[in-house]
Amino acid sequence: MRFADYAKIYLTAGNGGDGMVHFRREKYVPRGGPDGGDGGHGGHIILKGNRQLHTLLDLRYRKFIKADHGAPGHKSRKTGRSGEDVLLDVPLGTVIYDSDTKERIGEITEDHQQILVARGGDGGLGNWHFKSATNQTPHHAQHGKPGEERVIELELKLMADVGLVGFPNAGKSTLLSSLSEARPKVADYPFTTLEPNLGVVTFGDYRSFVMADIPGIIEEAHTGKGLGLQFLRHIERNSILLFTISSDTEIETEYRALLHELESYRPDLLEKPRLLAITKMDLRENYRTDEIQFPGGIEVIPISAATGYNLDTLKERIWEMIQHEKERTAPPGPDQPDADRGDWQTHSEEPE
Repeated sequence: MRFADYAKIYLTAGNGGDGMVHFRREKYVPRGGPDGGDGGHGGHIILKGNRQLHTLLDLRYRKFIKADHGAPGHKSRKTGRSGEDVLLDVPLGTVIYDSDTKERIGEITEDHQQILVARGGDGGLGNWHFKSATNQTPHHAQHGKPGEERVIELELKLMADVGLVGFPNAGKSTLLSSLSEARPKVADYPFTTLEPNLGVVTFGDYRSFVMADIPGIIEEAHTGKGLGLQFLRHIERNSILLFTISSDTEIETEYRALLHELESYRPDLLEKPRLLAITKMDLRENYRTDEIQFPGGIEVIPISAATGYNLDTLKERIWEMIQHEKERTAPPGPDQPDADRGDWQTHSEEPE
């Protein structure tokens, strides 16, 4: 198994160290008073985004994660050593849920972004904190608080510039291997791809974008049929959707069926920019795309990954759509109007 988009892990943060009961005793200071230090803080468990990762496979084999405990306090009011935090690298697009309550804890979408998922316990206070006018020699200190224990579920939604959407055996894997260095399994039978694959499509002038080959959708996938729900969620994080339909099928019927599956799963997926590639054009003669009525007026590009027909045209068009989408979704700059508010944003503030 090279890919995993789900993991369930058991977390135990570090306990806080106990406060110390101690009294200062030196040669010329026989009654120096309490000076027991505080316990150290227990280690946290933190998830950290890593754009170099594309799978949760490592965490499949690290089900139990424990952080270090804090050390007890020392004399002379010295605080004990805090427990070392545990940093777990996860791929971008990872969504975190509490396994018991199903509450959504957060989502990792940026490189180096961190989310605290299990908090370490506070260290206990040393006995010097409890000195008072009526109690000059306190003989008690606080115990450290226990670290948080919880079970979390991680769900990965692949983040790519363009996602390949189509039924099984539509030529998605062949197209990905033709445009990038990715080498997904390719064979002349359905369901060859059982796990998503990522490939970087490059141009001669150092431009590039990331393409995701998502396993083929089947009818009623939105109801959970087959592995539909596991695959459909990967479409959510793609900026552009590239529908791929083989030229030897009922193209209009398949396109409408794909739209139905996406709309039934999440209607807002149809708001994403999309492009239709008619694959395996080397098997057709005298084919005309203007003879088919596609809903929504989608742009159609006939291609052949086997012969390279129109692949450069497809790459350039995808690049244009990606750049347009980035400009459309980019936050307004300091001198640009905010479209949501309809006024001008002021980013400068007077220093306090």
